[in-house]
Amino acid sequence: MDVNGLQKLTLLDYPGKCACTVFLAGCNLRCPFCHNAALVIGQAPTAMTEEEFLAFLKKRRGLLDGVCITGGEPTLRKDLPEFIGKIRELGYLVKLDTNGSNPKMLRQLIDDKLIDYAAMDIKNCPDRYSTTCGGISILPAVEESLSILRENKVEYELRTTLCKPFHDKVAMEAMGKWLSGTENYYLQNFVDSGDLVGTGVSGFTKEEMEALRDAVLPHIPSTRIRGI
Repeated sequence: MDVNGLQKLTLLDYPGKCACTVFLAGCNLRCPFCHNAALVIGQAPTAMTEEEFLAFLKKRRGLLDGVCITGGEPTLRKDLPEFIGKIRELGYLVKLDTNGSNPKMLRQLIDDKLIDYAAMDIKNCPDRYSTTCGGISILPAVEESLSILRENKVEYELRTTLCKPFHDKVAMEAMGKWLSGTENYYLQNFVDSGDLVGTGVSGFTKEEMEALRDAVLPHIPSTRIRGI
């Protein structure tokens, strides 16, 4: 499996670990606020071959704890389990970023003990899910993936990128009720990368972010804001 991007060192992407992040192109959603348009529509060039990436990992043994696999949407790759298996053979922990649209693959990765940590993006409250995903309906799959994560066979977090006009206090309160019982829930503010899928979106002020968090807190007291 060729990779479409590599961040050689991150202290943020894998909580508590020193890791690298691998980017895989292709996504089944078209969220207007997505900041990786080239990855989403599959036009990102190949950054390195699988062999080159594994060679990089061999050289970093003892320096890195883990590998974060993100996209795009990694679970669209049928050879993802094989790819992760090769990473694990080198002794690395693996964190998966996913939109939750492929619960079958998520189940396989967890049951086969191929991932150690999962971060699932929650796009919005159920009533606004399809709109926030660019008109694509994946809510039933997301709810199935949520059920799988809540079996607690792997450490996980849920996270939501907030941006105007998709998120407000009404949506956040609805999300809090829907996701109640979640231990690790993070909110992050939209940042314009200059490579967006859509247009007409913007971020919030620090005070607005805190107000949106406060709408969730009665239902998920551990909700935190990343990046502020």
